[in-house]
Amino acid sequence: MTLLIRRSELALPACNDHMFAKALASGADLVFLDLEDATPEALKEQSREKAITALTELDWGRTVPAIRINALDTRWCHDDIIEVVSRAGANLHTIVVPKARTARDVWWVDVLLTQLEDKLGLEHKIRLEVLIEEVEGLANAEAIAVASPRVDTLIFGVGDFSLSQGARVDTNFEPLGDYPGDFWHYARNKVLVAARIAGIDAIDAPFPDYGNLAGYERDAQRASLLGYTGKWAIHPNQVPIANTVYSPTEAEITLAQRNIAAYREAEAAGRGAVGVDGVLVDAAHIKMATATLARAAAIDPYLRADGAVPVPS
Repeated sequence: MTLLIRRSELALPACNDHMFAKALASGADLVFLDLEDATPEALKEQSREKAITALTELDWGRTVPAIRINALDTRWCHDDIIEVVSRAGANLHTIVVPKARTARDVWWVDVLLTQLEDKLGLEHKIRLEVLIEEVEGLANAEAIAVASPRVDTLIFGVGDFSLSQGARVDTNFEPLGDYPGDFWHYARNKVLVAARIAGIDAIDAPFPDYGNLAGYERDAQRASLLGYTGKWAIHPNQVPIANTVYSPTEAEITLAQRNIAAYREAEAAGRGAVGVDGVLVDAAHIKMATATLARAAAIDPYLRADGAVPVPS
């Protein structure tokens, strides 16, 4: 897991330039201009132009600028990468790679980007987020996750995965009949484990029923408990929920600070573990507490990762 802050990743059709300003004002950690599924075939080329304009002319503030390219087996993918990187690469942070099936898919994008960055003299390496949305991709998730040092994140793409698996689901990708537990638990967990093997983040699937904010929050909470660090949003109204769910709570921060303080005191007295309110706290708990505070500090610079809250000057 990284300390990149990707609690909310807002999808924005690249053809809908009238929505760009609202998306960038939504508070999303990352906004990706979607050249793939959300853009009709007849508008692919002109939407690519709109994406380039947005990357070069709009103020993105703290929002990470990204695009989702078309799938590697389409006639648009090659130009998506070459045109956008050649003309807006200096302002592009991340490319979302859809429908990855094997590590070779990621390798191909990596090689092309390396050539372009060298040719253009770009001062930064463009990062990759990779969608696992095919059954073959899920089977190869571990290899995909480590296929390139550019890969920051694996994303569970439930929509196309439903089709690939042949699942009988509704338009919100929920089962059409009674099913015990989380219908997508296996796929979610496998994507997460693959990401952790690579030391990268995992982003949860979109929730198309954007009017059902309680349902979005429920899905986000479940994925967060597993270890996901963010979720896709398809509407700006979903962004604040994701930002809250994937941030440590005040109770988590307080507990982490308390456990670290108690453990350090015990350590100074020559003990390797301590009881805190009747619960054992040992080295494993301190690692968890440290990770919680590091994430909180990355989100809120006023909280130090060592657990101490600095006194305002």
